[in-house]
Amino acid sequence: MSSVTQTYGANTAFIEELYERYRANPESVSTSWQEFFHDYEPRFEEEFEEDAEVQLAAAGGSQAVAAPAPQPAAPQPALASRPTPVPSDHTTVPLRGAAGKIAQNMEISLTIPTATSIRNIPVKVLEENRRVVNNHLTLTGQPKASYTHIIAWALVNAIKQYPRMNAAFAMQDATPTRIDREDVNLGIAIDVERKDGSRSLVVPNVKRSQTMDFAQFLKAYNEVVRKARNSTLEISDFEGTTISLTNPGTIGTIASVPRLMQSQGTIIATGQIDYPAEYSAADPSVLADLGISKVMTMTSTYDHRIIQGAESGAFLARVHELLLGADGFYETIYRDLRIPYEPAIWGRDRHRLNASEDEKVAREAAVLQMINAYRVRGHLLADLDPLEYEVKRHPELDPAFYGLTIWDLDREFVCGGLCGKLTAKLRDILDTLRETYCGKIGPEYMHISETVQKKWLQDRMEPSRNHGPLDLATKRRILMKLNDAESFEKFLHTKYVGHKRFSLEGAETTIPMLDYIFNEATQDGVTEAVIGMAHRGRLNVLANILGKSYEKIFHEFEGDVDPNTTQGSGDVKYHLGADGIHQTPDGSHMKLTLASNPSHLEAVDPIVEGMVRAKQMLIGDNKRAWVLPVLIHGDAAFAGQGVVAETLNFSQLPGYRTGGTIHLVINNQIGFTTGPESARSTMYATDVAKMVQAPIFHVNGDDPEACIRAAKLAYDFRQQFHKDVVIDMICYRRHGHNEGDEPSLTQPKMYKSIKEHRSVRKIYTETLLRKGDIDPKEAESWLDQFQGKLQEAFDRTREDDTPPPSNERGALWTDEELTGFQNQPSPDTSVPRNELDIVGNALTTVPDDVSLHPKLKPIIAKRKAMAEGRDAIDWAFAEMLAFGTLMTDGYRVRLSGQDSGRGTFSSRHAILFDYLTGKGYVPLNALSSAPRTEAPVIAQNALGEQTATEPRADVNFAVYDSLLSEYGVLGFEYGYSVADP
Repeated sequence: MSSVTQTYGANTAFIEELYERYRANPESVSTSWQEFFHDYEPRFEEEFEEDAEVQLAAAGGSQAVAAPAPQPAAPQPALASRPTPVPSDHTTVPLRGAAGKIAQNMEISLTIPTATSIRNIPVKVLEENRRVVNNHLTLTGQPKASYTHIIAWALVNAIKQYPRMNAAFAMQDATPTRIDREDVNLGIAIDVERKDGSRSLVVPNVKRSQTMDFAQFLKAYNEVVRKARNSTLEISDFEGTTISLTNPGTIGTIASVPRLMQSQGTIIATGQIDYPAEYSAADPSVLADLGISKVMTMTSTYDHRIIQGAESGAFLARVHELLLGADGFYETIYRDLRIPYEPAIWGRDRHRLNASEDEKVAREAAVLQMINAYRVRGHLLADLDPLEYEVKRHPELDPAFYGLTIWDLDREFVCGGLCGKLTAKLRDILDTLRETYCGKIGPEYMHISETVQKKWLQDRMEPSRNHGPLDLATKRRILMKLNDAESFEKFLHTKYVGHKRFSLEGAETTIPMLDYIFNEATQDGVTEAVIGMAHRGRLNVLANILGKSYEKIFHEFEGDVDPNTTQGSGDVKYHLGADGIHQTPDGSHMKLTLASNPSHLEAVDPIVEGMVRAKQMLIGDNKRAWVLPVLIHGDAAFAGQGVVAETLNFSQLPGYRTGGTIHLVINNQIGFTTGPESARSTMYATDVAKMVQAPIFHVNGDDPEACIRAAKLAYDFRQQFHKDVVIDMICYRRHGHNEGDEPSLTQPKMYKSIKEHRSVRKIYTETLLRKGDIDPKEAESWLDQFQGKLQEAFDRTREDDTPPPSNERGALWTDEELTGFQNQPSPDTSVPRNELDIVGNALTTVPDDVSLHPKLKPIIAKRKAMAEGRDAIDWAFAEMLAFGTLMTDGYRVRLSGQDSGRGTFSSRHAILFDYLTGKGYVPLNALSSAPRTEAPVIAQNALGEQTATEPRADVNFAVYDSLLSEYGVLGFEYGYSVADP
C-alpha cells in the first residue's frame, strides 16, 4: 500500500488532484508542493489494481497472479471476492484519480477493527455562550466562532484527561504496538467547493493544539480553514494528524459513524443541533416555559485494538461535562478572549408553571434588582486594563444571585423601561446591561442624586450599549491622530536620546480624544478652550493639538528655551504654555490656550478655572457655554493632591463656577514608582470626583473608539448640565517616570507586560484592516507622511540657528521693564475729595427696602461720620474706600476668600444682608450707575503695558465667600487675573 495513503489518509484524494495540476503546470501549486512532487512517483491506480488482483487470486479467481507477501504493518484491503455482475444496458464509470483513491481508502478502512460510542448532549449552555462570544468577536472585528470551534476545544481539553484517545496503532517487528503521542494535532474535516461546483473533503490539522489558549486555537483553526478555502494548504498541514473531528450536522445529519483511517485512533463526529424531533412543531414560548434544550448527537469511532469502549464512553462523558461548563471551561474561553463578564452555566430550572402570584412577583422584582445592580456596579466587571485581563466577579452581577438560571434566558420579564421597553427576554436584558456597563467603558453615575441626569445618561448609553457606530471619516481621523502621536514620540526618542520629555507613549489615545472634544465644541459654537495639564504628554499636546511648530520644539531640545514664556521664568520645555488654533475637518476654528505649569502636578487646576471664569465674564458668557475648561490629570496626582478636591469643590459655587470642567485622567496605573495599592485608599483614582456627583467614565485606553464614545458622552453631559465630568482613561506608561528612569527596578512584572505589549496605533490599525475600513498601503502612507514632516522640520532646525517665532504667550513684563518700574518714583495715589464723597455716600446709603440688622445700624452711622470727616477713618472703611475709588477709576474689583463678605472679625461688611429676607445688598455696586469722573477701560497690550481707553460700563464690585480653601482659591484668583489683568 502507498506510503501516501498511510501518512495522509483521507487527504490522498486531494494530493492526487494537486499532482495532476502539477503535472499540467508546476507553477500552479505552491513552492512546498513543487518540492514534494519533484521526485514523487505515485502508483494510486496501479496499486489499487494490484491489490484487487491479489485478493481475487487469494479467493480463487480465474486471473490468479503471483503477489508479494503481505506486509504485517499494512494489511491488504478486503475487496470483493468476485466481480459484481453489471447488466449490459447500464453505464459503468471507472473510479480513477481522486475518486478511485477515495474508494481505496474506504476499502483500507475496513481492515481497522472499530467500534463507536454515541452520546446525546444538551447544547443550551454551548449555544448561549457561543452567542456571547460572537457578539464580542463581532465588536472587535474578528471572525465569528462556530459551534465546531468550541466543540473542538472541548476535545483538546478532554484528551488531557484521556490521552489514549490521541494514540495510534502500528505493527512493529510483527508486534501489535500502541503509539502514544504528546502533541494533539487535531484534524478538521473541511468541505471545499471547487470552481466547477464539485466538492471535495480535506482534513488538515491544527498543530500542537494542547499548547494553546482558546484565542490562539481560534486563530490557528481559522487560518487552517482559510487556507483550505483559498487552496493554499501546504503538505505540512496534513502531516501528523492524531485525532480528527467531522461535522456532518451542518447539512442536517443527526448522527453519523465516519470511517477511521490509519495513523489515528479516534474520529469524532457531531450531528445536527436542534430540538428533539418530537418538539419540532412546539411553540417557542412553550419550549421556554418547559425548559427544553436543543441537543446534539456526538459519536466517537475508535480503533478497538488500542481503545476500549469504556475509555471512549468516558471520553464523550468528559466532553459532555465540558460543554456544560465543568471546571471553568467557558470561564477560560471568556478570559482568553477578554470577555469581561461571567458565562452562562448549567443548572436545574427553578421555574414552576404553577407558581403562586407572590413567587411570580418576587421573580420580576429580582430582575429589576439585577438591572439596578448592573447600573451601579457593572463597571467592576468592565475590561479596562490594557495590560492584564482578570476574571472579575461580583455576586450582585450574577443572575444566579437572584435565583435566575440559564432556562430563564428565553422568558419575558418586566424590565422597568430598559431601552424604552416594559418587558423583555432575560437574554436581551443581560446583553444590554453587560455590553453597556461591562465592556471597554465602565460608567459610574448612579451616585448622582438628580434623576434627570441619570435618566439622560441611561437613554444615551443603554440603547446603543455604548457601542454606537462611528462613521468612517471619524475612524480614519482617529488613526491619523494616533499616527501623529506615536510618530512624534518615537522621533524625539531617536533624535534626542537621553533627553527628558515625559512621553505620552502608552496613552497616545489622549490625542484623538482631545481632537474629538474640540471638534464637537467648535461645531457647538464654543469659542475657546483652556487646557491645564502636568508634564506627561505636554509636548505631544503642544505639537498635535495646539499646533506648536516642530521647529520650535526641536530648538528647545537644542537648548533655545524662550526666556519670556508665559508667566515668566523661562522654564523647561515640558512646562511651557501656549496659544493655538484648533481646526476641524470642515475648516472651522476654535482658540486653544494651554496654561503654563511650572509646578508639575495639579497646581494648575484652579488657575485654569480662574482663567476660564474671567474669559467667560469678558465675553458675556452668562450660560458658561462658550469657553470650555479641560483639565488633564495623572491618576496618582488626581487621587493624592488636595488641590484637586478644592478645585472640584469650586465647580458649583456661585463665585467660581465655570459651567463644568471636562477632566481627563491619564491613568498610567502608577505614580513615579508607586503602585495604586500604596497611592490611595479608594478603588479608583477618580473616586474623589463623586463628592460633586460628577459622572465618571472609566475606559480602556487601548480601544480608541470606546474612548471617543466616552469623550462624546462627557462633552454632551457637560454642555447639557454644566457640571464637571471625568474620563478615566486606563492605560500605561511605556518608559519610566522620565526616559532616563529604569521602571523595572520597582515594577518588574508590569514592565515585562509593557515591553511585550503592542502600541495602540498598531492594535487599532489591525482592527480597521480586519473590518476593511482602511487599505494597508493607505495606513502606511499616513505614517510615512507625518514622519517625513518631522524629519524636514528637524533638518531645518539643525540648519538654522535662529529659533522660529514662538506661539507662547509673553510674560506680563520683561526683566528690563521690571527694572524700569523699580527705578521709578512712587506714583501719586491721592484721590480727589469729590470721589471720596461719592464712594462714601454709596457705602453709607441703604435703600429703604433693605432692613438692616440692629447691630449694623450703628456701624453704618459711624461710617457716615467718617465719610463726612466727623470721625477718624478706621482700617475697614479705608479698605472699602480704596475698593470704591478703584471702581471710579474704571476697574472691576473682585474680592474672594474665606468670609470675605462680612470680614473674619465682623469688620468689612462689604455685603449687607436684609434682616428679614436674608438677601444681600452690595453698597459699592451703587457706583456702577453713579456719575463719576472719566472712567477709563484698563487694558493690556502685547508687551504687558497697561493702557487706558474710553469709559467702561461694566465696572462692578464682586465679593464672594469662598470654600474653606487657601491654596485653591489663591490659584483661582491668580488665574482670573492672568486672563483679566
